[in-house]
Amino acid sequence: MTDESADGPPEDEAPHGKASRLPLILGVVLALLGGGGGFAAVHTGLLDTVLGNGDAKPEDEAPEAEPLAPLAFVPLDTVVISLAPSATAAHLRFKAQLEVAPDHVGDVESLRPRIMDVLNGYLRAVAVEDLQDPAALTRLRAQMLRRVQVVVGEGRVRDLLIMEFVLD
Repeated sequence: MTDESADGPPEDEAPHGKASRLPLILGVVLALLGGGGGFAAVHTGLLDTVLGNGDAKPEDEAPEAEPLAPLAFVPLDTVVISLAPSATAAHLRFKAQLEVAPDHVGDVESLRPRIMDVLNGYLRAVAVEDLQDPAALTRLRAQMLRRVQVVVGEGRVRDLLIMEFVLD
């Protein structure tokens, strides 16, 4: 009989040494290949039909801009309004331009004194707290535009652009 303890363990019971790193390396390589392949498929547009972007234009083509509607601007005189003595500022300096259709420039310019009168009267009637509130500027602009449109008639003035609104 042979002595098993002297020769070491039988071959089918080999000691387990370090675990093999082959599965880890294989997993990392497959992950890198999958990530690179996914990036290449998306970048080249292979997945556009699957993702619903089949009608998308290539990045090289710039979208064509629509032509602007013809317009003209009528500048208004600067309005300086003295504020109440209790206000932190002494004066309001206001300057604006009116966006009009080119066909109506003459009509709007001929009514400029009446427009200035309406704006001057409105700005004097506004409370100082409303003038100092930054969020109120949009509301003030809408109110002034509506008053100007009443003076010149509907359809002549498209917008009122505030060029200067300074409390000093």
